[in-house]
This record gives sequence, C-alpha cells and structure tokens, in this order.
Amino acid sequence: QVQIVESGGGLVQPGGSLRLSCAASGFAFSVYDMSWYRQAPGKERELVARISSPGGSPTYADSVKGRFTISRDNAKNTVYLQMNSLNAEDTAVYYCNANLFRASYWGQGTQVTVSS
Repeated sequence: QVQIVESGGGLVQPGGSLRLSCAASGFAFSVYDMSWYRQAPGKERELVARISSPGGSPTYADSVKGRFTISRDNAKNTVYLQMNSLNAEDTAVYYCNANLFRASYWGQGTQVTVSS
C-alpha cells in the first residue's frame, strides 16, 4: 500500500534552518515527480518545490528560491527539503506529494513554525 510520511518539522527561530524528510513506500518512487507543498492557516495550499524523476530539474516557488533546496535519494525512497533563512512567512504545514501523470499521493504533513 502507498505510504508517504513527512518528518522533520518543528519550531525554529527566524533565520534558522530545518530539513524535512519524506519517506515513501508502496509505489515506484524513482519514476515519480516529487514535490513539497505547504499550507498556512487561511491560505491555499501552494507548491514550494518540485524535483522531477529520476532526480533532475528542481523548481521552486519564487518565495523560497535561494533559501530552500529539494533533493531526493531514490535508493532510500526519500525526498528532502532543506530550508534555510526561515522567516515567519514560512510557517505552514508542509506536505509531500508524489505525482506520475494522473496518479497523485499525499502525506499527512509536518508542521513548521517559525517564531521568536
């Protein structure tokens, strides 16, 4: 069965860093495009970063470009999001998504709170 589990969220001060992990199983991870989305209270879910199958062509939202880095380890069926220079606007629940054509899988999300 398909399972996507995010981890690594937590409370961090402005300017700090976090690394999120997304562990996937139950599908052919290496051929799926993997993405991180986030949703802040009262806002729409937005695409933060995407890395294509099998591991090239990363793309980022303008708001995180230069601060966040997405990467994947196909041998471990894991995708990461390194987040640096965090600010309050980054506070959200972060979700991992796997996509292949019309197939799309989501994790439950991990909370990131940036606050002093």
